[in-house]
Amino acid sequence: MLVLLPPSEGKASSGRGAPLKPESLSLPGLAEARAAVLDELVELCAADEDKAREVLGLSEGLRGEVAKNTGLRTAGARPAGEIYTGVLYDALGLATLDAAARKRAGSSLLVFSGLWGAVRVTDRIPSYRCSMGVKLPGLGALGAHWRGAMASVMPEAAGDGLVLDLRSSAYASAWKPKGELAARTATVRVLHAPTRKVVSHFNKATKGRIVRSLLEAGAAPGSPAELAEVLRDLRYMVEETGKAGALDVLVDEIH
Repeated sequence: MLVLLPPSEGKASSGRGAPLKPESLSLPGLAEARAAVLDELVELCAADEDKAREVLGLSEGLRGEVAKNTGLRTAGARPAGEIYTGVLYDALGLATLDAAARKRAGSSLLVFSGLWGAVRVTDRIPSYRCSMGVKLPGLGALGAHWRGAMASVMPEAAGDGLVLDLRSSAYASAWKPKGELAARTATVRVLHAPTRKVVSHFNKATKGRIVRSLLEAGAAPGSPAELAEVLRDLRYMVEETGKAGALDVLVDEIH
């Protein structure tokens, strides 16, 4: 099973570890596309702070994020699973998984990124600011920039098992499963059961808990229908929507 996750807007600090080694990142087929984004992002942020803030969609209070991006090549790097924070990652709790579940996380979780394309949670990266919705002056919209490279590497990364796609729409724009792979791709929508409405906070938290549950159980469903049964066994309330691969998980309480 391959689980596709969005990153978090907020990120932990890089720390004092060894700097980024681009050649060490997973999915080496993305190397050229990564280098192009990294080069332009660093150059943009070093040349004109105000323009960079505008391009990156940052408020005045986040001006320091521009300076952070100028030092991406020399900043300390940490496992991506430690860099990404926020509601989903708090609920996932990678650091508190047992050894077997952490090993599964390293091989099955793939975090999409405007800067890196996609990384595994074990890949060492610096803290950065660059969402998939950014349109760089030279490369253009990052979602479009990544599509060609992703189309080449993602089918192999997905293997022959289930793909559980938990990305937000901006990150889903970088790669969409096609053909036979699309048939074994599942998406999950989390709804507040009494209202049948999506609420952002508990949507993210529930998705984090779902991934944690699957990792702890060592589950390996091969299809969206099998995933629905596994989640029911794990005591989630699941409905199959009638749309191919789409599942609704119903939550009674917002937390």
